[in-house]
Amino acid sequence: MRRGSSERELAVQWEVEAVAAAKAEAEAKAQATAEQIGVDAGAAGEPERKAGEEQPSAPAPGPEQPCAAEEGDALVLPRMPPALHAHQPKPARDLCPHGKPRSKGPSCKRSGVRRSDEHGSQRPVTVDSSKARTSLDALKISIRQLKWKEFPFGRRLPCDIYWHGVSFHDNDILSGQVNKFPGMTEMVRKVTLSRAVRIMQNLFPEEYNFYPRSWILPDEFQLFVTQVRMVKDGNPSWKPTFIVKPDGGCQGDGIYLIKDPSDIRLTGTLQSRPAVVQEYICKPLLIDKLKFDIRLYVLLKSLDPLEIYIAKDGLSRFCTEPYQEPSPQNLHRVFMHLTNYSLNIHSSNFIHSDSASTGSKRTFSSILCKLSSKGVDIKKVWSDIISLVIKTVIALTPELKVFYQSDIPTGRPGPTCFQILGFDILLMKNLKPMLLEVNANPSMRIEHECELSPGVFENVPSLVDEEVKVAVIRDTLRLIDPLKKKKENRYQQLQKPLAGKEDSLDSELTGAPDSSPEAHLPSICLKQVFPKYAKQFNYLRLVDRMANLFIRFLGIKGTMKLGPTGFRTFIRNCKLSSSSLSMAAVDILYIDITRRWNSMTLDQRDSGMCLQAFVEAFFFLAQRKFKMLPLHEQVASLIDLCEYHLSLLDEKRLLCSRGGSAGGRTPQSSSPQGACPAAQPVGDHPPLRTNGANKFSYPRHTLS
Repeated sequence: MRRGSSERELAVQWEVEAVAAAKAEAEAKAQATAEQIGVDAGAAGEPERKAGEEQPSAPAPGPEQPCAAEEGDALVLPRMPPALHAHQPKPARDLCPHGKPRSKGPSCKRSGVRRSDEHGSQRPVTVDSSKARTSLDALKISIRQLKWKEFPFGRRLPCDIYWHGVSFHDNDILSGQVNKFPGMTEMVRKVTLSRAVRIMQNLFPEEYNFYPRSWILPDEFQLFVTQVRMVKDGNPSWKPTFIVKPDGGCQGDGIYLIKDPSDIRLTGTLQSRPAVVQEYICKPLLIDKLKFDIRLYVLLKSLDPLEIYIAKDGLSRFCTEPYQEPSPQNLHRVFMHLTNYSLNIHSSNFIHSDSASTGSKRTFSSILCKLSSKGVDIKKVWSDIISLVIKTVIALTPELKVFYQSDIPTGRPGPTCFQILGFDILLMKNLKPMLLEVNANPSMRIEHECELSPGVFENVPSLVDEEVKVAVIRDTLRLIDPLKKKKENRYQQLQKPLAGKEDSLDSELTGAPDSSPEAHLPSICLKQVFPKYAKQFNYLRLVDRMANLFIRFLGIKGTMKLGPTGFRTFIRNCKLSSSSLSMAAVDILYIDITRRWNSMTLDQRDSGMCLQAFVEAFFFLAQRKFKMLPLHEQVASLIDLCEYHLSLLDEKRLLCSRGGSAGGRTPQSSSPQGACPAAQPVGDHPPLRTNGANKFSYPRHTLS
């Protein structure tokens, strides 16, 4: 009761003083005490805050006085409305803002914290780094530069941001933001990525020719053998090289080159550890006669709506032996053909360098400068890389949406997600970028091992890594800062010019900053590419729209596979059955496709139709219904048709619900279809949004 009455008295007192005090008198009083107030506030406010943080023997607060959240947490109380203290007269130096002597303990403490919060600092963003693992050092530097609060051992109370080292499931989180999307680790595995890109290659072969032709082993081994034999028969001079990559491999583990399908190591482990075999890129761009690749950092800030950022600089990792085109004599020379840093670091030719433009690991910007000096169109190179990144993310997002709704169903508490991805890109001799792979957990280490003596290693800071990686993490945090809007609003309010002398005087008294909250930081190194370039790429998002249909008919929250009832309901509600496609034929289609896809999946926990099986069934239906059109136009037309019928169904249900709430009367309609539909809604998913103006109007051109 003491605190509540004190604050009410304070509010009344401030309001009366603000109205009653004359302007000239307030200015004179402020001028007389301005300097002393600053001294007193600095002397009194800081020790009080420290006392609240560091004295474990302080008595427990009563019901009306909340205790500090955690060690190091400042007590933040509700602020008074700005109107009440906009022209508040400044108190004398021996009085607290209440107008009472400073010895009046607790109430003065609270007001001091509140006053500091109003005019300068606010509570810092809190980051749980207990699961950060190898990115911890770069994360610590970033948090320190941002002046945020780190909790390296976790925290009992929720944090604003959780930084995980491996996956979304490193910790159980119900709020805040986490730096991993559910399902991302599974989606960028070599087999899953190849399947996702292949779907897009079937729809848009020209737009997705940046990914080498791939076959999935062991399922497609016979197909691989047959296709290679056919091409060789048609072109005897073709002497290809292939690279075999284990599905779950990383850091170059298990990768090898072959010249013929018969060279594949078909061992018993291939069933439990599938692999991808790809055409090897034999003519890469060389610098100093060495092959190299590019590690670019891409921030997926949001899934729906889709937001993508690309770091303006990355890393270039070099091989450590001069490159020669593959031959049976050099296929085994990994230091010549594989650019993996974790492999080449063990080469005697590996060069550690603190210079960004020399050594076996350099900044990508230094490579661009070198190419620019030779007359290369750097803008064209960057444009092609941005296009590759956007198209790859578009291929990944449909299944990511399915994972997301499974782990964080609509209407249930859960965090929002963002993630830094590592794109490994190879520039060909003609400067065309080719996608090698995507890493869900790119290394963020900013040091490397240096061998001091045989078998004795020491971690040595890497200035090249620190320059790139700290900037990526720090600026990712800046972009997802949960308090960013509050900081910007406060800065704008404090920067509003006041008339005449009040401007400089009030700035001096209130301690208003002369620059923005991030003025001490460099410009953000992450460039937004989507939705900035959305108009150029939205026509590619057909599978994304199919995923929305798939999720709508899942029915049960948290599941990832469509049951036979859900598939039949999809066919019925979208009016896809006909005399030539009976519901019995629909059941057979569901069983055949689902059985085949389940046989290719190691995870048999759930039965039903996965998204990729649904996409195959959707392609089959589109080809039946819209013949004599290219596949992407068939699919787009069927999606438009489905969305149209579902929008009508949603409108009818909305009318029925309104009619029921208005007393059970059904709205009159000029057609019999105005009545409520008999079909029951499936699941709790919101109705899909459609755009009638864009119906059948998606661009059908090839991007340059």
